[in-house]
Amino acid sequence: MKGKSFFGLIKPQIVYPSTSGIASTLKRVASPRRATFLIRETPSKSNEDLLKVGDTVKTGQKLALTTDAAEYAVSSVSGTISAIGPFAGDMGESYVAVTIDASEEPAEDNSFSAVADEPSLETAAAWLNALPGSPGFQRFTTPGHGIHTLMILGADTDMLVGTQQQVLTAHGSALRNGIDILKQITGIDQAFLVVPKDRLQGYGYLNAEVKAVDNHYPSALPQLVMKDVLGKVVPSGSSEEDLGVAFLTAEAVANLGTAYETKAPPTLKYVTVIRKNGSTALVQADIGTPVKDILDACGESVNEKDRLVLGGPMNGSAVYSDLYPVMPDTDAVMIQDRSDISPVVDAACINCGECVRACPVNIPVNLLVRFLSAESYDDAADLYDLHACIECGLCTFVCVARIPISQHIRLGKHELERTKAVEETND
Repeated sequence: MKGKSFFGLIKPQIVYPSTSGIASTLKRVASPRRATFLIRETPSKSNEDLLKVGDTVKTGQKLALTTDAAEYAVSSVSGTISAIGPFAGDMGESYVAVTIDASEEPAEDNSFSAVADEPSLETAAAWLNALPGSPGFQRFTTPGHGIHTLMILGADTDMLVGTQQQVLTAHGSALRNGIDILKQITGIDQAFLVVPKDRLQGYGYLNAEVKAVDNHYPSALPQLVMKDVLGKVVPSGSSEEDLGVAFLTAEAVANLGTAYETKAPPTLKYVTVIRKNGSTALVQADIGTPVKDILDACGESVNEKDRLVLGGPMNGSAVYSDLYPVMPDTDAVMIQDRSDISPVVDAACINCGECVRACPVNIPVNLLVRFLSAESYDDAADLYDLHACIECGLCTFVCVARIPISQHIRLGKHELERTKAVEETND
């Protein structure tokens, strides 16, 4: 729901819809017959390939490409590897896709249980980085990381999504255990749980200070949480971690608690499904499950020219196939009927100023988009605060000319990062 002043004196406000009833729709999606796991390619010194077509895999087994690989997945099924090959992700992300044909007789891998009695940062980084929620333990292992504050997001960052709020409702004990273990292994004692302001009560049993965020989008995005909750503004081109703050989802922390309690890495992911009619449903699906299986379970079909989005309506990314797998950070899947998709055009900005008024960080978006359209990415960053953008999508939402501003911004950032990486390689 959007409301704005007729005279344009205040910013437009979009209220996060209530997701209080989404738990009643919860459905367990059947384990896939064929699961695919995407492992981000990273530099490796090892020439030994650990995974080969024809290898058998157990549920809970770590899937690493080489012995010294920093990135890995954890199999949610038992079976046989049927394919290994390159996979092109969003904005130049390069993955290796490992496809496993599931067997009818599951077998459990017990490797993590051998190291689970004594929680440590080393074992968490080695075994639990692929937990549902993508905790990112490797950032705590970097010498001199400077992180002193843990922010646990129990508020969902996009519209219509109820994934994190479901964790608050259904997994309080696991969340409590996860917070305690997280503090123990990182040595960081200051922890905050961030929740919507209409869900502020009932967390006294957690070893974390509870903070509320406003119910207007995009107040739950980390950069705005930093400003509104901690009173710190993240400088352009910097990250929250540069200011000593690490953000983790409630789902990731709850799964950390579950992993050490059960001595097995959890592989079930909560996913909010946003249907063609705008209604929402909540499912639990194994990581590696094709999106098609989720849509089938919810009675949704993908027709020609429909749009499939991983994430919510404001900052999700469109994907080209319903065989795209659920990943540890897949909080939502949205499908749009072709007749409901708003057209976008390669038109010139009409300088109405709506994007400027909507921007929560006060970027001159109308000027920025001109440089991005002209592929003048360095000038866009140096002159018009490209790196200050928090990618909330409000500019695209309000654009009268229907310019895909958010996509221009993401592409500009990607191109600058790619150019920087090439220059560093050449040096």
